[in-house]
Amino acid sequence: MTNHPTGEDNPPVTRRDFVKTSAAIAAGSIAAAHLTVARSAHAAGSDALNIGLIGCGGRGTGAAMNALEASPRAHIVALADVFQDRLDSSRKGLAGRGDRARVADDRCYVGFDAYKELLDDGVDSVILATPPHFRPIHVAAAVDAGCHVFMEKPVAVDPVGIRKVIAAGEVADRKGLSIVAGTQRRHEARYLALMKHIQDGAIGDVVAARCYWNQGGLWMNEPRPEWSDMEWQLRNWLYFTWLSGDHIVEQHVHNIDVVNWAIGAHPIRALGLGGRQVRTDPDYGHIYDHFAIEFEYPNNIFALSMCRQIDGCDNRVHEVVHGTKGHATTARGTVIAGQTAWRFEDDNPNPYVQEHRDLIASISGEGKRYNEARQVAESTLCAIMGRMSCYTGKEVTWEHAINSRLDLSPPSYEFGDLPVPPVAMPGQMPLI
Repeated sequence: MTNHPTGEDNPPVTRRDFVKTSAAIAAGSIAAAHLTVARSAHAAGSDALNIGLIGCGGRGTGAAMNALEASPRAHIVALADVFQDRLDSSRKGLAGRGDRARVADDRCYVGFDAYKELLDDGVDSVILATPPHFRPIHVAAAVDAGCHVFMEKPVAVDPVGIRKVIAAGEVADRKGLSIVAGTQRRHEARYLALMKHIQDGAIGDVVAARCYWNQGGLWMNEPRPEWSDMEWQLRNWLYFTWLSGDHIVEQHVHNIDVVNWAIGAHPIRALGLGGRQVRTDPDYGHIYDHFAIEFEYPNNIFALSMCRQIDGCDNRVHEVVHGTKGHATTARGTVIAGQTAWRFEDDNPNPYVQEHRDLIASISGEGKRYNEARQVAESTLCAIMGRMSCYTGKEVTWEHAINSRLDLSPPSYEFGDLPVPPVAMPGQMPLI
């Protein structure tokens, strides 16, 4: 491989803890107490928190705006992207938010090494919002540089990447750095309240779950004569498994994460099916347009996972948790149906802003300490495990997935030829 690019993120803004041991929390607190990294201390009290944005597409720009709304201490001071036009668009949009987001010319970095240059620019915290393939590279580099991290989901597209993210999270603990992920339901008041009811036994023991992200199609960028294969795939990243992980990973990870949260574990095996039935034009790369997975969890708990991106079909985006005394659903305003019916009726602050509030409070020591690296990595691996089963037609265990050698990285990170792999055929694609 050569250099590691920052990519772009085109879609509009849209969108527990596996490690709850007191030992891990205590270790993080001790590390934070002895932290001498200047940029971590820089956020204390009323000082500004200088944030760099890596990945200047729609989601990255939106996340930067969310951080500005979260705290007057947040300042967007540096930008990085592989594409000049994406950086320029983001810079212009952010400048409209006032002095806290006007980025100087000499703090704008473009190209394959842009993320490295930004991390050398003395920022306190970074927002990672490139296509998911680059997340393991960027989070490891950010933690190595002593930066706190907000990273969008998913956090990898293959098991090799997942292991890198988990390792970076462990380093962050040793350094006392905070990491928050873009699984914003974990920071949303109504989800937090619902989960407390479930964990307090309102529906009895959890015995099963269902989760869905069924919707129509999303944006697509057709190839242009002046674009190389690499440039087109980066600009059309949703439709290439090496960049997005396929939509079960890129999007449905939200719902799978909620099921893991409710059950309190990750699945031990997955068996699924899927395909590319309607969205077959080559402009849509080689990903599937539908998946259905049966996840088996410990204690004989099963969960149905379903996601689809096909126009003209009924949509469904929510989660349902079944217990021995009733069930809970996140649809229709979050209702729990047990021995006593309950509906969330309190204020529900914007979770896309709240996750940044929580990160900033964690950095300053004014709130709960967050390091969500392992949590979001394990939820992402669940989605990858489901995709692996669908692509190959094989049952995939957690142990196989977490130890798999599957690495979707391209031969090099440079503009030029990059053939599109064939559509995965179950029964023919090997399980790696």
